[in-house]
Amino acid sequence: MIIALAGQQNSGKSTIFNHLAGYRAVTSNFPGKTVQYTKSQVNYNGKVFDIVDLPGTYSLTSFDLAELESRKYLLKGEADVVINVIDASLLIRGLELTEQLQELEVPLVLCLNFMDEARRKGIHIDTEKLSRLLGVPVVSTIAVKGIGVQAVIEEALKIGEKKKLGKSLPFSKDVEKVIEDLAGKVSLLAKEWNVLEWFLAIKLLEGDEYFINKVEDKKIFEEITNAQKILEESHGRPSDVVISSERHALAINIFEEVTTVGKPEVTFRDKLDNILMHQYLGYVFLALILYLFFNIVFSLGAVVEGPIINLFEETVIPAIRMRLGTGLAQYLFIGAIQGFAGGVGIVLPYLIPFLIGLAVMEDAGYLPRIAFLMDTFLHRIGLHGKSILPLILGYGCNVPAVMATRILETDRDRYITAVLASMVPCVARTTIILGLVAFFISPTAALGIYILNIVVIALSGTLLARIMPEITPGLILEVPRYQIPSVKVVLKKTWLRTKEFVFIAWPLLIAGSAVLSFLEYYKMDMVVNQTLYPLTSLFLGLPMVVGTTLIFGILRKELAMVMLIQALGTSHVLDVMSRTQIMTFVVFVTFYVPCIATIAVLIQELGRKRAGFIVLFTTVIATTMAFLTKIIGEGLGY
Repeated sequence: MIIALAGQQNSGKSTIFNHLAGYRAVTSNFPGKTVQYTKSQVNYNGKVFDIVDLPGTYSLTSFDLAELESRKYLLKGEADVVINVIDASLLIRGLELTEQLQELEVPLVLCLNFMDEARRKGIHIDTEKLSRLLGVPVVSTIAVKGIGVQAVIEEALKIGEKKKLGKSLPFSKDVEKVIEDLAGKVSLLAKEWNVLEWFLAIKLLEGDEYFINKVEDKKIFEEITNAQKILEESHGRPSDVVISSERHALAINIFEEVTTVGKPEVTFRDKLDNILMHQYLGYVFLALILYLFFNIVFSLGAVVEGPIINLFEETVIPAIRMRLGTGLAQYLFIGAIQGFAGGVGIVLPYLIPFLIGLAVMEDAGYLPRIAFLMDTFLHRIGLHGKSILPLILGYGCNVPAVMATRILETDRDRYITAVLASMVPCVARTTIILGLVAFFISPTAALGIYILNIVVIALSGTLLARIMPEITPGLILEVPRYQIPSVKVVLKKTWLRTKEFVFIAWPLLIAGSAVLSFLEYYKMDMVVNQTLYPLTSLFLGLPMVVGTTLIFGILRKELAMVMLIQALGTSHVLDVMSRTQIMTFVVFVTFYVPCIATIAVLIQELGRKRAGFIVLFTTVIATTMAFLTKIIGEGLGY
């Protein structure tokens, strides 16, 4: 059985999914697209089923790519049952999507999430009456606490087995008549496109471009136009507005029948928003929160890094050298061990706290507030406020950040945002910043690199926006309520994001370190280092051995740091590099060529020419900023 989770953004779909997914979640792309959905196989009381978390959607008529792909998935009929997750505190808005899901004639379970928030707002819902009106099971949940999640799954399994459908909610008689007439005239198209006649007729009346653009028969097109005119003339509004008004009226009527509304509570969270979203104080607290965040991540990582690296350098590797001698096998094996030690001793100690902190801020509801605060900043550099979302994603990984540029309306905004997202310090770059700068210099110096990065991104955005001028629209952004994150969900989310490093990047670190040892054994690393000598040593003042590390860093950014330590022959970097050299190296790695996975996605999203420009642009920026860092550092005597 396949169970699909469908609902509006921030309704709690993903929280429910994370409660059930365990460690078997797989992120996949829709066919031919880079819009992602997440699926997992679940064994619940001996019953095995697949659960799919679809991208959040407000409507089944949409121009947004992610919402469109959610609809396509539902239309394919692969899901045996759909769990429609609704924010109970925003019931009217949620019911409008429920009505559209009913039009698909798919077995449906209604999940009223955030019931605690609804009660806080003074909203009390009669779930039994709502179930009778809709003809579907209605289950109350507080997903962040795990309350009601099992009951939702049990109902979904029952409904999926029975294939029970809900009631069709009627529109006004005159609107129903127009839909019915058009449905009969497009029945052949509906059969050809494998969609329901009634659903297709409504989409055509709404002027849904996906279906309208597929109509080739002129006679059918005239029938559609005539049906739209009938609605427009009888209601004095465009036909799509007539349909949406009907849905809205239905949702209001249902809401009034099943709810009683009392006096809402003014809570600490409301007062907190008055501070954190303040037009001036909001930015002060944003800076303070980020400062504390990176200092906590560094402090936790530093506690673990030193002892683990010392264990390998002072005990494990000397023991291996004594046993294996000085041949090629010893070089390769020690190289692999150094790669393993780099992963467990340098990357993971910073990666895991960073991902936990990111998940906590995300689930607590603070990340969208950062987007809101940064909207004005982005408009000043000529970008849409939505651009902040891919940029924030970039702090996790540049690959989904570039993919997320698809939410932007114009090609120009997608291109500029992709350039900037490629320069955002991802988790791998963050590991390097914390593992080298914070550890060997100071956490404040590491924070300075992030500030420098933001300044360079702002200047780059301003430059590109002036080269490609365009008026950007305003921002409409869903800002969810504050909530206490679920420990279980945060840990699962952290694991799902760490899993990529454990199963993909870590083997690359081990293999890359072994390859570097192979090159060192046959002195071939000198060829690479001598080729890059004019850049690394003459221009940037770095040790010549860093050349190979920069090449390997294109595969995975973590490789640049782990292999730097290997190439230097010690984890005590300050013994062989000055503070200025460390800062110069890290600044270069922070900005230069994105990793190979990001380059691949850039080519897929933007084409080879634009991807090539981004590679060249970021390399020039990296070289310039690293050179300035060297000049300033030497001037200050570091």
